Amino acid sequence: MEAPSSSPSPPPSGNVVVEEWNGSASPKLSKNATLHYCFPFHLHPKGFPSSVTPDYVPFQVWDSLQGLSTYIRTMLSTQALLSAFGVGEKSATVIGATFQWFLRDLTGMLGGILFTFYQGSNLDSNAKMWRLVADLMNDLGMLMDLISPLFPSAFVFVVCLGSLSRSFTGVASGATRAALTQHFALQNNAADISAKEGSQETLATMSGMAVGMLLARVTMGNPYAIWFSFLALTMFHMYANYKAVQCLALNSLNPQRSSILLQHFMETGQVLSPEQVSKREHILPVWTSLQSSKNSKLIHTRVRLGVRVSSLSRLELKGLLHYAGSHYRKAKYLLVERNGIISVIMHKDSTAADVLQSFVHAHVMETLTDKNNSVHTESQSWMDGNYEVFLQKLKLSGWKTERLLSPSISWKANWSYEPLDEKLD
Repeated sequence: MEAPSSSPSPPPSGNVVVEEWNGSASPKLSKNATLHYCFPFHLHPKGFPSSVTPDYVPFQVWDSLQGLSTYIRTMLSTQALLSAFGVGEKSATVIGATFQWFLRDLTGMLGGILFTFYQGSNLDSNAKMWRLVADLMNDLGMLMDLISPLFPSAFVFVVCLGSLSRSFTGVASGATRAALTQHFALQNNAADISAKEGSQETLATMSGMAVGMLLARVTMGNPYAIWFSFLALTMFHMYANYKAVQCLALNSLNPQRSSILLQHFMETGQVLSPEQVSKREHILPVWTSLQSSKNSKLIHTRVRLGVRVSSLSRLELKGLLHYAGSHYRKAKYLLVERNGIISVIMHKDSTAADVLQSFVHAHVMETLTDKNNSVHTESQSWMDGNYEVFLQKLKLSGWKTERLLSPSISWKANWSYEPLDEKLD
């Protein structure tokens, strides 16, 4: 007779163990099976919490809450939309509803393509802002669905407008999610984080659908209750989104974060941490800010990267030729001050490091514009003495200095310097 097997090792933390025993009396009981149940926190990435950044948990909490409110509202807006399509009415035809649904989806697809074409290169550099804009457009889309039954004569236009709004959401949300996933991944585990985030979203979806069905049932036939519930959930959704984005401490350099860092460094000689910069960022679109564009905190809005040479006037071009030989002999960029805007012309052989350097140089020039007439000389002197120190302190503070996250630069130029002949193509 074989000796009884040794008892199994304790299950990992967070498991519930259920054992099945057989027998009529305690001395004769024998164990038949052992079942393990894992708690939902195993939906976190492997190696959590050391495998993700500290802002992962607060972001996921707020993101799950906003997702929950979204799916609850989806049940209300879908109920109104199906009613407008004629579901439950004898006068409605299948072909009519199918055609309207087709137009709605087609509008959304075309809108997504156009949005990607015009804004695709800008999503990485402003991930926080576009995350908020995406959810705002989603709110607008659901609002269009909810009000569609109120405008039967313009029903197709209203639902197509809502579909168009949601198409922007799909593109912007997907792109910014990819950027945030890369930020959270500390151990090259972006795929694991993405998979677990999908499972968490599925859990929030199922919960939201269940609550939404209950709410739709309770508010059925009561438009005041429907609108109160929808607007209350929308307000919570916007608040949760703002809090989710606000808690992000991204360590990549974009124009706004670089501007905040450089301005503080020029004033104090110290570099802020990603957490400190996140508290100073404008995460809402610039046009929503109550501050004037002349505010020093928005200096990055007065720098234009990748300006076309052909857009310069003859006088500006003449000055550019002079500066190319006197101040920018070794640089892969040229700077021109135009009506309070610093225009940056990139060389055709410029690298990502050159783009970052050109932006910093342009920021320094803009800062010195009102203080000194020799801005080219003074800004170049500052760059020679402080730029490498600035980069080194950025790296020590945890910043990624490989590149500047900015919209793609489509226009570049080529120039060469000769002692007796400056030439620009």
